[in-house]
Amino acid sequence: MTLATENLRKAFGGVVAIDGATVEFQPGKVNALIGPNGSGKTTFFNCVTGMIRADSGHVRFGGHDVTRKAPHAIARAGVGRTFQLCRVFPRMTALDNVLAAVRPGGFPKALRGARNPDEIERARTWLTRLGIEHLADVEAREMSWGQQKLLELAGVLMAEPETILLDEPAGGVNPALLDRIGALVRELNSEGRTFVIVEHNMDLVMSISDHVVVFDRGRPIAAGPPSVIRTDERVLGAYLGV
Repeated sequence: MTLATENLRKAFGGVVAIDGATVEFQPGKVNALIGPNGSGKTTFFNCVTGMIRADSGHVRFGGHDVTRKAPHAIARAGVGRTFQLCRVFPRMTALDNVLAAVRPGGFPKALRGARNPDEIERARTWLTRLGIEHLADVEAREMSWGQQKLLELAGVLMAEPETILLDEPAGGVNPALLDRIGALVRELNSEGRTFVIVEHNMDLVMSISDHVVVFDRGRPIAAGPPSVIRTDERVLGAYLGV
């Protein structure tokens, strides 16, 4: 299903973070959203997923207007996301973190609720696919930053989203794990999942993306395949500083 925005706008006082952004991401593809610092990428993600309310404009997923929906309702519609700063429960094991991601009530339910064998099996399957099954019984606070990123993604995948938004998945990750994340995105995409990735690592963006949208000052200035974006004069001017 297509994720798209129309004339989306969000201001914080006198600062316009999103300035009438009209964007359509390609379903079934790996999309990237790039741009210089402060161009509005994370604010855009927050508006799309209901974390903050846009001042005006529309967000549509699969043809349905989800602009005013709460984050949990947008998640149920099929949109999952990760964050720049990992959102995991540091004193819970990796397995319990993944289980908490799909249980109503999250953290409290995960602590006192009965464990469902089917859920446990599915959680372990995702931990295995992400390469952290050996950490199932390890508390998240004992895991590396990159491992926590994979753990957060495992929790997102437990909800079986059709579209996944990744906010800077490469940030603070070592090269070996970065290669694993890139391969994982392509693998999951080949199974039919759509990705939208905010990322500053241009090597990663250009190697795994099918479609790239470039933001500057809160609105898109270019969109297309990596081969086109690399040589777009507007991108060179805004993003690369040429």
